[in-house]
Amino acid sequence: MTANKENMGYKAYEKLEFKDDFMFGKVMEDLDLCHDVLECLLQRSIEKLVDADIQREFKFTSDGKPIRMDVFSSTEQEVFDSEVQNLNKKSVASLFLPQRTRFYQSSIDADYMKKGYSYKRLPESTILFVCTFDPFKKGLARYTFQERCAEDYGLYLGDRTTKIFFNCTYKGEDISDDLRKLYEYMDTGTTGNVLTERINEAVIKARNIEEWRSLYMKEMVLLMDAKEEGREEGRKEERRNTEIERRNTEIERRRADEAEARVRELEARLALVGGSIS
Repeated sequence: MTANKENMGYKAYEKLEFKDDFMFGKVMEDLDLCHDVLECLLQRSIEKLVDADIQREFKFTSDGKPIRMDVFSSTEQEVFDSEVQNLNKKSVASLFLPQRTRFYQSSIDADYMKKGYSYKRLPESTILFVCTFDPFKKGLARYTFQERCAEDYGLYLGDRTTKIFFNCTYKGEDISDDLRKLYEYMDTGTTGNVLTERINEAVIKARNIEEWRSLYMKEMVLLMDAKEEGREEGRKEERRNTEIERRNTEIERRRADEAEARVRELEARLALVGGSIS
């Protein structure tokens, strides 16, 4: 990948890290490693994973907005959507993280209902955003959201959905050592325990898989083409707006000229009979 493309925000494949969404997905294809990363993040035991679907796309209508989840994994009882999120020179607000979790959760539920599940069979669902920044700027290690009653804060809705945002820049001492090591690896690339060493080995191995390199390059080309199409459409829209503004200005000028001409004509007529207009 050229330096110009890197300046546009796209990394060369050999420089991809676990915190980059493409590499994150490829490393998490390993069910055992994915399982252990989830247990570390959640700080609880989960059952054996039966599936890990990378870049899974959800689209329910021909013209609907599709979404692609970085890593959609599941046990027999739970589903997990794991997303890695970098700022990439954007503002936190522009990422619309809360709105995205809402859309992701609704997409997961709609997919299960589409398969013929009843409401009571909807699985427990957790959406995880692993952020390389503090997503809410409150200085917390993680932010966990569940539905609660506004009038009785101790009353949970019990819809079995959870949304968690992880702040990998957190430096406090009140988290477990294994989670701290994972955060450090996400933040600096430094390994500090068995799990981060396994992840790093998987990253190094992935960098040498030519098939994945080709896939990454194709995705980057498509993204750049899409961005260029968006910019061109923006330029076209700007030109259309400019042309509309020019035409409106010409119409207003012509109307003003016509009004002025009528006034002069009326003044001339009044002058013939000795009158005037103010």
